Amino acid sequence: MLNGFFLGLGSYFLFLGSVLRRPESWREFGKSLMREIELLGLSSIPLVVFISLFMGAVLTIQTAINLDDPFIPDLFIGVAVREGIVLEFSPTIVSLILAGKVGSNISSSLGAMRVTEQMDALQVMGINPAGYLVLPKIVACLLFFPVLIVFSIFMGLLGGYLAGDWLQMVNPDHFLMGYFDEFNPYFVVYALTKTVFFAFIISSISAWYGFNVKGGAVEVGKASTKAVVAMSFTIILFNYILTNVMLQ
Repeated sequence: MLNGFFLGLGSYFLFLGSVLRRPESWREFGKSLMREIELLGLSSIPLVVFISLFMGAVLTIQTAINLDDPFIPDLFIGVAVREGIVLEFSPTIVSLILAGKVGSNISSSLGAMRVTEQMDALQVMGINPAGYLVLPKIVACLLFFPVLIVFSIFMGLLGGYLAGDWLQMVNPDHFLMGYFDEFNPYFVVYALTKTVFFAFIISSISAWYGFNVKGGAVEVGKASTKAVVAMSFTIILFNYILTNVMLQ
């Protein structure tokens, strides 16, 4: 089992070496990049907005219930909600959700191209299939995932505020003051840095699984499932490492 893990890890880094090469045509790369931004990034905005809005609301409700004490001002509830959304929910939980949506899309689409021999056709034409197909996906994720996380932070904070106001669980003015009280801008840098790492993890691991599919349609589905599991595990692991390094 351990031997298989190291063989897979070596194959993954060799795959990255094939991907991170100069494109044969920058014009074609630009066209592919725009398509991938639309497919992987823009199409994910409604999902991220919906989830973030309601998760912000849930976080406010849970925090208000647990801090229901007349000696604890609503300002501290706002601070707790803000820190939870910025530090952990938006960069980590949303990335795990995107691993399922975006990662499975990348893995299944590349797997389908592998089993239908489209990648072999590209290779015969002298085109590096790893660079041509995968590099635009990785760059699109690196560019657009931080935008999605900014959307997520904003909608999460909005959802938290609206829930507290409509359900009359907090004083909205005091709660809103908590959003701005002693805010540390470094926390946003921390969140976006994690997002960039997670974007690379999601795009590269899912692409590796899809690129190396062997067999037919059943194996494509299995590869997508394995990719989501591997991405989730790696995101949680790097979340711990980056938190330990950046918040020490």
